[in-house]
Amino acid sequence: MSGSTRTPSSVAMRRIQSELNEWLLHPPEGCRLESFEPLLRWVVLMEGPETAPAPGMPRLYDGEVFRLAINFTDRYPLEAPEVMFIPRSPVHPHIYSNGHICLDILYDSANGGWSPALTINKVCLSLRSMLASNTELRRPVGDREYCARMHGRSPKETRWDFDDDTV
Repeated sequence: MSGSTRTPSSVAMRRIQSELNEWLLHPPEGCRLESFEPLLRWVVLMEGPETAPAPGMPRLYDGEVFRLAINFTDRYPLEAPEVMFIPRSPVHPHIYSNGHICLDILYDSANGGWSPALTINKVCLSLRSMLASNTELRRPVGDREYCARMHGRSPKETRWDFDDDTV
């Protein structure tokens, strides 16, 4: 898990428990919790969107199911959780084959990005929307090199350049 190994604050634990309760009552479309024990690590099953990015285009992920690992830090919700696909990750221009995701809301940034107003429910909806809007099955440029360099490391250790908001 990224972040420090200190005991999570009571604020973090209350917020995570509140989000879990809300999820159990109103899960995001196409998502379900596979596990949430320990409470600081959730595994989400995410169905590929059934919609195409535009009329006449193929539904690239229809019928597929992906797994997401969500690791909360001791500073959640002030600090973004670590969110990544558990390989086999979707083939997508912003998702590396090791499961790391290049999406600004998943990272703390002075130029936007993570906000304590976001929830895991909203993060999952954003990821499904990202998949639904994709028009081509390809990995990010430099996927092999990135995965070799980041083997076993958190995606939060990457300095991301969020310059493509088309997919």
